Amino acid sequence: MRHQGSGGGANGGVPLNRNHVFDSNGPDLRIRGTAQQLFEKYLQLGRDATSSGDRVMGEGYFQHAEHYFRIVSAINQAAAQHQQQVAHQNGNQRRNSEEISAAEESEFTQDRDSADEGRSGTVEAREIPITVAAPDA
Repeated sequence: MRHQGSGGGANGGVPLNRNHVFDSNGPDLRIRGTAQQLFEKYLQLGRDATSSGDRVMGEGYFQHAEHYFRIVSAINQAAAQHQQQVAHQNGNQRRNSEEISAAEESEFTQDRDSADEGRSGTVEAREIPITVAAPDA
């Protein structure tokens, strides 16, 4: 099996991308395709070889199918973990913005309440002295 292009994954350099194309050198033929396509092809070849009576060749194909099944499983697991991480990050961002909004609202209401405490419920009338100056001629 040869990997096309560069890319590193957690599994010994196998890129965890559903659309990655693999070149596979099987027991007696060369196949090219995605991990899912290779899994299905080797599985079908194994069934065909077994039904025609060639159990050894069938087992070789099934082993190749299992290899690509493991790659498909790793890709699916990595995608699920990525989705969980994104959802977790989005949840934290949403929670943080909600906490900030709640804190700002709390601060506003505290300021408003403290300003209201300085005022009494009734309005006081005050006298303001006004002086009138004669215009300069």
